[in-house]
Formats: sequence, C-alpha cells, structure tokens
Amino acid sequence: MDCPECNASMVAFEVPPAHREHAPGSSAAAALCPSCLALESAAEAPADPRFDRISDAFPTGEAAPPLALAVGLLDSLALHRRALEELLAAAEAAGADPLLVLDRLHAQGGVDPAFDIDRRRHQLEQLL
Repeated sequence: MDCPECNASMVAFEVPPAHREHAPGSSAAAALCPSCLALESAAEAPADPRFDRISDAFPTGEAAPPLALAVGLLDSLALHRRALEELLAAAEAAGADPLLVLDRLHAQGGVDPAFDIDRRRHQLEQLL
C-alpha cells in the first residue's frame, strides 16, 4: 500500500480490538507511512509488520500498534487528545518509551511529517 500523501510504501499492521476506535475508520488494520507519518486504514495487515522501516527505535510486539496509531494521530493534539493519552499509556504499559521514540524519529532524519516532531514531543510531555 502506498501513502496517498507522499507515495512511500506504508507499514501495515493489525489494530488490536482495544484500540480500533482510534484507528482510521475503526478498522482492524491500519498503515503508517515511514516517510511522512500519515496514518491510513488498511485492507489487511501482514502477520509480521516491519516497524523497523519507520525507525530502528520503534518497538515491536504489543507496544508497536498503539504507538504507531499515536504517531499517526500527532498531526492534531486538539482533535486526538483522548486517543493519544490512551494509546501512549498502552504503549508505555507494554514497555515502550514513546517520547524516546519521537526523539529518535526526529534525530534520524528521512522523516518529513506535516508537523514538527520536536514540538509535538514537547507538547506530549506536558500532556502526559
């Protein structure tokens, strides 16, 4: 699946039932663009998604889907505040450090989202 924003190949993943209300279209699968961090609904997800295509710092396992959804929702903290709080708490409970992942996304380069990652990280820190 290619990103509708930048045409990069997206990383599709299964959305656990507990987090589907935060997925685009409440779908069972979603996809995150490793280039612009756009989040889209996906028709299907591979059994073993390649989150390392987003960043080497991106977690795997149980922490990956809620963190991927949260990263995809960072374009608007005002619209997605409750979802971000729930998703980031779930990622942390599964052993991930969302703020560290955002730091690494910002530092690694090659990521060009429509928002300022560093500023969003600071805002999330205040939110959490």
